[in-house]
Order: sequence, then C-alpha cells, then structure tokens
Amino acid sequence: MDNPTPSMAAETQALREAYAALNRNDIPAFMKLFDPQIERIEHFDFPGGGSHHGLAAVTAHVAQGRGTWAEGSCEPQRFIVAGERVIAFIYVRVRLKTETERREGETVDVYTFRNGKVIQFHTFVDKRQALEWAGANTSEAN
Repeated sequence: MDNPTPSMAAETQALREAYAALNRNDIPAFMKLFDPQIERIEHFDFPGGGSHHGLAAVTAHVAQGRGTWAEGSCEPQRFIVAGERVIAFIYVRVRLKTETERREGETVDVYTFRNGKVIQFHTFVDKRQALEWAGANTSEAN
C-alpha cells in the first residue's frame, strides 16, 4: 500500500480502521476519529451530497448513506500524506438495497487532521482535483 510519514502514521492507521468499521456497519467506530466540529463535503451529484457540519449532522449523513447498502465495501487502495492531510484512494463496490446490480468505482477522500482528529472530510470523484485541493503532487493521480 504505502508508507506514511511517521508524523501521520497513527492517523493513517486510524483511517484504515475507520474504513473497516464502515464496511461492517459500525458507524460509532467510524465516527470516533472525527472532531466535534467536523465539516463533511461530498460531491453534490452524490445522493445526499453537499456540506454537513458538526458531529451529529455528519454521523446522521454517514448512517443514512451506509444504510442504503445491501452489501459491499469501501476499500482503501493507498494513502498519501500531504502536510496535515491524508488522501485516501478508495475503491467502492456496493449493492444498494433498491438495486440488483453492484455499483463500482473509485473516489478520493481527503481528511484534514488537527490534534489527531479529523476536522474536514472531503470526497472527490476526480483524483487530480483531490490532489490539487490537498496540496499534493498531481503526478500521484496515476
């Protein structure tokens, strides 16, 4: 996968654990990494997309989204550290409760940390845009 810088190794490991929690539908375990003032920004074309502020609103948003899954997972493929941000390249493979076919694709989640907690969680569909926004080298998009 990757070798995060030592200063963000704990945060990167915590994100691995958070995705494992999300995949087993353990929303409280997924949310324990987030600051009470968390800001969640999701692509407006996504169901429920937009901005969500505060732990209660983000928890409700995550629970609602995860609640639509019949089965599936969001699997981190690699992580890149850019200063106070961790960029997670995610392979999504889910079947929604209202559908018979699986949905598959890639997204990029960018987490901004402060004092060991996520203060911003931003999802992108475009790798290059995510890297630019995070201040990382766009050659990592490949």
